[in-house]
Amino acid sequence: MYKRITLLGAIMILGNAVLVANLAFYMKNSSYAETALHQSQITVTAGSAEGVIYDRNFKPFVNQELKYYAFVNPTQESISELLPHTREITPILKALQKKMPFTCEVNSSEFQSSDITVLELPERYSENPLAQHVLGYTLEHTGITGLESDYNQVLRNLEDTASVTYTVDATGHVLAGAEKIISPVENKNSGIVTTLDITIQEICESQELKKGAIVVMDIESGDILAMASFPDYTPDSLGEAIANSDSPLINRCLYAYNVGSIFKLMTCATAYTQNLKNFSAICTGSTEIKNQIFRCHDWNGHDLLNMKQAMIYSCNTYFVQLSQFLQPVLMRETAQNFGFGTQIVLSKSIVSSSGTLPKIKDLSLPAEMANFCFGQGLLTATPLQVTQMTCGIANDGKMPLARLVRGITDDKQTILEERSPMYARATKRNVAYYLQDMMISAVNENENSNAIPEHVFVAGKTSTAQTGRYDEENQEYCHAWITGYFPISKPKYAVTVLVEDGGYGNDAAAPIFRNIADAITLLDNPQIASQP
Repeated sequence: MYKRITLLGAIMILGNAVLVANLAFYMKNSSYAETALHQSQITVTAGSAEGVIYDRNFKPFVNQELKYYAFVNPTQESISELLPHTREITPILKALQKKMPFTCEVNSSEFQSSDITVLELPERYSENPLAQHVLGYTLEHTGITGLESDYNQVLRNLEDTASVTYTVDATGHVLAGAEKIISPVENKNSGIVTTLDITIQEICESQELKKGAIVVMDIESGDILAMASFPDYTPDSLGEAIANSDSPLINRCLYAYNVGSIFKLMTCATAYTQNLKNFSAICTGSTEIKNQIFRCHDWNGHDLLNMKQAMIYSCNTYFVQLSQFLQPVLMRETAQNFGFGTQIVLSKSIVSSSGTLPKIKDLSLPAEMANFCFGQGLLTATPLQVTQMTCGIANDGKMPLARLVRGITDDKQTILEERSPMYARATKRNVAYYLQDMMISAVNENENSNAIPEHVFVAGKTSTAQTGRYDEENQEYCHAWITGYFPISKPKYAVTVLVEDGGYGNDAAAPIFRNIADAITLLDNPQIASQP
């Protein structure tokens, strides 16, 4: 292959030498020289740099890598020097035929020939782009999905073209000695600023998760620091993604799933409000409501339990018995105040499903109310909704509304028209304190918990959500969940992990939560890693 390219290059150089000789001959002819008086300009363009999509610290998600483009006036000297530095033979062949300037990608910025000008252009996507479901992708310089589409006008209006303008004669040949106008990409910093943290996003995407979602939010502001959906895709593999039965194009962070035991936090909040926090019940492994049997995950039962013990052991039958004393209207209102049943709009096309919140007439049925109180039945919610709920608990009942985009920047330093965080009062402070205590106990007083990190104290709650779907061996598919926050003393991060069809929350989701909590803690406190 190398010999063929070398031979081709030699042929082109020889052919160009003949052309140059012919050009010199004809220029001596007065009629040809007369045409040189009719001068004009042509502009050769390599491409354009579109607006940047930044993380919260102005680190770019796109335009990370630069490529070199050579603008060439085809002469024997320039072609000879160019050939070893490019794989693009077609533009060179065309240039030799037309004897007009051209551009091609090269692997160097250093050339000796004055007939070669090199300009830089950013590559839109790197080989393994982060936050692909959030960013979306472009086609022919038009945003198709995600932020690329929602902010298409902003990002594409910031286009900055790399070009070189030559003075040519009437035949299109560059006039010797004429000054060329070089226009490099100058406006490299304009774009949109997201709330994402590129390092935290990378931590989340590095987790071993076949299908599912991970969301990380700032508890104080509601800013989404990471939003990772699995499996992922890349813009250059769209055909494979469409054909993939695991549906990698779906953003699972925004998709509604059966929730399971995480929702028991809402049941505890309702019970506290009704002054039922001291409610106790005996778990024998199952209980019956209106001729319907509800089983606990431990068929041997848990014996006598109070509410905290029921949360630690995630005892379904306790919450089923409790459901018969709770007011359906208050129960539904509590869930609604924490964002269940409500869409979360992050941008024009990035919108979280509202999920399903049972209606009062549904909850008037004792069995449906029982299902609702341990997160089953008609209830569905998205990982983003669950993370926002956790922020509301950790932030003492003042729930920040999720935010993805901070604003627009012109200089990579300041943000134009940035809005302040917005909040909703999800519950009273004392109720939030009670739920915090429940989440702390659910992890740290559970001797079998897989969610306990090495470097930080956390609070959390797992779920094993039944789906009503079964495999070939009649085993039910269950979604594995965990949601939690850390540090306990001054809550900063809320994290939700969903492993779709992953089985038990403590087995599949909790270890991922633990890894993320440790990694983020070491990120904030690198000195911990060096401590004995």
